[in-house]
Amino acid sequence: MTYGGALSFLRRRYTRDLTGADVAVSGVPFDSSVTNRPGCRFGPRAIREASTQLAELKSFPYGFDPFETLAVADWGDHFVDPHHPTEVPARIEAHAAEILASGAKMLTFGGDHFVAYPLIKAHAEKYGPVALIQFDAHCDTWADDPGRLDHGTMFLRAVREGIVDAAHSVQVGLRTYNESDFGFEILSSPWIHREGVAKTIEAVRARVGEKPVYVSFDIDVLDPAFAPGTGTPVPGGLASWQALELMRGLRGLNLIGMDLVEVSPPYDHAEITALAGAHMAYEWLCLQALAKGAKPRPVGRL
Repeated sequence: MTYGGALSFLRRRYTRDLTGADVAVSGVPFDSSVTNRPGCRFGPRAIREASTQLAELKSFPYGFDPFETLAVADWGDHFVDPHHPTEVPARIEAHAAEILASGAKMLTFGGDHFVAYPLIKAHAEKYGPVALIQFDAHCDTWADDPGRLDHGTMFLRAVREGIVDAAHSVQVGLRTYNESDFGFEILSSPWIHREGVAKTIEAVRARVGEKPVYVSFDIDVLDPAFAPGTGTPVPGGLASWQALELMRGLRGLNLIGMDLVEVSPPYDHAEITALAGAHMAYEWLCLQALAKGAKPRPVGRL
């Protein structure tokens, strides 16, 4: 059963009806907390546009249409008033709380990575402290203060406020330095390249266990060759195929929500960053379909 959406791979009409929805897709076009290149406020529309081709065939490698199992509503983009920036976090949190109260899970397109903080606050209100799987080139746990709007500090705040359980959380793909891990397990990009995808999946699953899991996917976890359209690109990152395999390896975890952030179309080329983002989001939807009972029908050696 599928509710329609502006999101191209939903293939149906736009709707704001959350009745019976398993997942609500929403955009948060906010990029006022970036520290380098702006433009990711246009990320939600770019991800939607790049998702068009995903409607052509059944999902790979599962061989099913996830929207035959999932009821998915596109809730459109949340209005963010740039002229009142201090109100933005509370407004995003309230927006998320409204969706979560309906019983739907959230798939959110940023916007810069700061939007993950109010989203996680809303999820923690419902589920308790969450296990965070953070795909990122950066730790985002640098020095913070309570009033700061900064896409590089909010996860330290989240740990200190008790909404993220660092002891069950993991940062995947990091390749920038901080003097402390603040309780997170760090699986750096060089480590993943050396040890491989299978060992990385094993480490992630062992870390989060049965906790409710929130996935925060910063597109700059990918190497700039695969995601040039982002605000703070760092060489040495994951390839698209590695990230897709890691997403598929989350099957069976208690996945409660996901954000896909930092896609900046002004710096993109041939939509390859937006395309990568759309595919990562689609993989999460496929995991939700599997959890609801969709049956894979793979073909060939996988």
